Formats: sequence, structure tokens, C-alpha cells
Amino acid sequence: MHIVFVEPRFPGNQKLFVKALAEVGATVTAIGEGSKDSLDDDLKRWLTHYEEVGSVCDESAVLRALGFIQSQKHVDRFEATVEAHIMPIAKVREAAGIPGTSVRTAFLCRDKPAMKEVLRDGGVPCAQSTAASTAAEVHAFAERVGFPLILKPRDGAGASGATRVDSTAELEAALGTFGGGRSIAVEEFIEGHEGFYDTLAINGGVAHDFISHYYPNVLEAMRTRWISPQFIATNRVEAASAYEEVRRLGARVIQLLGIETSATHMEWLFGPKGLKFSEIGCRPPGVRAWDLYNVGNDMDLYREWAMAVCAGRTSQTASRRLAAGIIALRPDRDGQIAGYEGLESMGNAFGAHLIDVHLPPKGTPTQPVAAGYMANAWLRMKHENYDELRRILDIVGQTVKVHAR
Repeated sequence: MHIVFVEPRFPGNQKLFVKALAEVGATVTAIGEGSKDSLDDDLKRWLTHYEEVGSVCDESAVLRALGFIQSQKHVDRFEATVEAHIMPIAKVREAAGIPGTSVRTAFLCRDKPAMKEVLRDGGVPCAQSTAASTAAEVHAFAERVGFPLILKPRDGAGASGATRVDSTAELEAALGTFGGGRSIAVEEFIEGHEGFYDTLAINGGVAHDFISHYYPNVLEAMRTRWISPQFIATNRVEAASAYEEVRRLGARVIQLLGIETSATHMEWLFGPKGLKFSEIGCRPPGVRAWDLYNVGNDMDLYREWAMAVCAGRTSQTASRRLAAGIIALRPDRDGQIAGYEGLESMGNAFGAHLIDVHLPPKGTPTQPVAAGYMANAWLRMKHENYDELRRILDIVGQTVKVHAR
């Protein structure tokens, strides 16, 4: 198999996809935005050829680069794993006649109102939603559905750009931040606990699946400095009957959106209105969640993805041996890292459960809260018991402090 992979250098775990492809025996070519000299020694060893473009979202430039590659050797698959790349690469893929995620599927996984319309029509419960280009359309939706509402870009990923509004006054203020004439997604706010369901799909069927929980929900976590947010991948996927509906509906989502062989990421909420699906992506989750799945399940999911792409099958079974989670540790203010408190006591109590840790050194500029779970300090931990891991991460969040000046 000859696989062309898009942007092997950034983010950091992109090279793991390239490594996995090379290890399963594929010939791997890459298209990226940096120079050939910017590739590290590993990538130079794994890649057979590399083409540089100004932007991997520039469809015409990528199509030219791909055309040159095809003139030298038949291309079996053209793969991208970053949210922002999925749609432009789908368009290039179709133009080049290469199988893989279609433009329709990429569009439905990117455009929130269209996605939810297809899912609702197919029997998958979602929040009420609409696409709106004018303030009048937004106000009409608010009158019909009521507050609170969520406003977000139609192609936003997760909580990126999302705003909750609880009144007409807040709605007016929020509309000003989106700019006039821009079509946005407007959704009913769903109360409930939030988690995500990730799969590796092969030919439209679920080959591997994983379920994680957010504490607290993402919108609150990305807006509130004092919170040390977590997400935890459970090892009770088969053992807890409550997950049966998530798994059943997740398989239905894959069918409705036409996802074939791809990683997927699906956000869900469960509350007074039952289970509701929200964001869907035909790509791996962010925040290196696959690393947690690998630790918890004694597997290499990057290699499983490569097997799916190259051979249409998997070779490993998820052990469900451990729950694994991450906790983000926010600086107490914006500025520069001044030091840490509570690390020694945390290590003495729970060091045996530590996977890894990221502690930016003193003097490192802080990143804003909205930059995400891995923007500043973080710890990743594991335990055989999900509830005990959650308790430990709560203690870590209360004990370990990041000071800035």
C-alpha cells in the first residue's frame, strides 16, 4: 500500500501515524507545510518522499502536489487526521479519485446544523438547532426554543468559539462578537453530564471503541481558571450497561454520516432529557486521548489505525485493564510560571499511578485558560478502578498548585 499522509510534523503526535504506517509495511509519502529539512531523523527514515506546500488547506496546491506523487507511484489512500484538514483533503481526495472520507461526510462532520439535521432524521437524539445568518433568525429561534442557548461557529470544533447565553441581553452582546452576516450555529442548551465516544471504524463498522467522561463539562472547563478540569477514559465500556445506548447510537451515527474507514470522535450529554449526541468528527480525538486508550488497554491504537487503513482489519484487542485520565493544572494568573506547590506530596501518595507529567519550567509564559487541557501543566494517571482514579485526580487538583507572576 502507498499512503500519502498530510502534515506529519504538527501537532507532535502526527509522526506516530507515520511511524505506524511504516511499521505495518506501507510506503509512506507526506505533504506538509514545512521544508524537507524541518523533518526530524525519524520522519526522514519512515517517509519515502515528502512534498512541501504553503498550506495543506490550499486545495489547489495540495492537488498539484498529490498529482506529482501519483505520476510517480499509484496512491492507495490519502489520509488526514487534524480537524482543520479534513474538509480540504476530502475535496482533493475526490478530485484525485482516491477512496476515503467523502466530501459529504466531511461536510456533515464539520457543519453543525446540517450534521444535527441528518442525525435527528435518522433517529439519533440531538439538541434542537438551526443555522442563522441574521439576528432576526437567532431571536426567532430563541423565542421558539427558549434560553439558555449555545452560539458557535458552524464549523467550530468542540467548545471552540462557543458562547452560552441566558437572556435576550446576553444574546445581543454575543451576536456582536460573531460579526454581521456570518452564518452561525444556534443550539438548545442541554443540561447534563458530558463525555465522548471514540471509535476506529472499518468499512462503516466499529472495530474499536472507547468512552471518556469530562469533569466538569467542556464549556465550563474552558472558561473557568480555578477549575483543574479532567477527562477520564473508562475501562467499564462492556461492564456497565448504561453505555449500551451510547455504543448503539454511535454505530448509527457512523452509518448516517457515511463514515467508512476512519477514526471518529463523538461528544455526548446525558441529563434530564436523556442521551443527546452533539459534536461529531471523522478524525481522532484531540488532547492525545489515544495515549490514554493505549495505556488503559495495553495496545497501540496508532498501529491499529494503520492496519485499518492499509489492510481493512485490526490486530489487537482492547484489554480494558485500566482507567486512564488527564488533569489540567492552570496557573493562578496570566504571566510567567513562578513555581509549583504540592508536587512532592502528590508523588509520595500517588506516584505509582502516574503515566507522565508536563511541568513548564519557571519563566515559561502562561497560556490562556481557553487554550485547552495541555496548554499549561498537566498530569496523566491510571488505575484499575475508575472511581478510585477519579478520586485521586480530584485530590491532585486540590493539592497541586501552579503559581505565576
